[in-house]
Amino acid sequence: MTPIKPRHPLIGIIGWSGNGKTTLIEKTVPLLVAEGLKVNLVKSSHHDVELEPPQKDSARMRRSGATEVLLTSPYRFAITHELRGGKEPPLAELLSRMQAVDLTLVEGFQDEPIPKLEIYRPASGKAPMYPVTPYIEAVASDAPQPENLRQGVEWLDLNNLNQIVDWLLCR
Repeated sequence: MTPIKPRHPLIGIIGWSGNGKTTLIEKTVPLLVAEGLKVNLVKSSHHDVELEPPQKDSARMRRSGATEVLLTSPYRFAITHELRGGKEPPLAELLSRMQAVDLTLVEGFQDEPIPKLEIYRPASGKAPMYPVTPYIEAVASDAPQPENLRQGVEWLDLNNLNQIVDWLLCR
């Protein structure tokens, strides 16, 4: 697979469900923003996503057959694009729709050829991904660094947000 060449730096945040990807992002983004960075986030979901309750106008318009509905307010806007049985767009296409920023964090998309930070907790009972998953540049874990860590992979303390933010800023 050819690595994605985005308009802006990006890093994938991967790990097994329940290991703390979303929590880490929630805690890390404010620190990155405090450093003056503009940050985007792409979140992959395996569930159907409803942005508004079914009885609201934009949901009704979407159900009427529109391909895209752009909902706007004085606070934010969102574009809902209905796939209607079509294929989910590749990450590169999704990224091309986003504004260029200093850093884009991508939660999920573990098979995409992008640099990755794995969140790994041995207590999850699942094997780590870094030994077999390409493009992992660092692992944030609550376990000590293993002796057989693959060369080129950095080991970060999952409980040390400043260390993780410094790694993101330096990479």
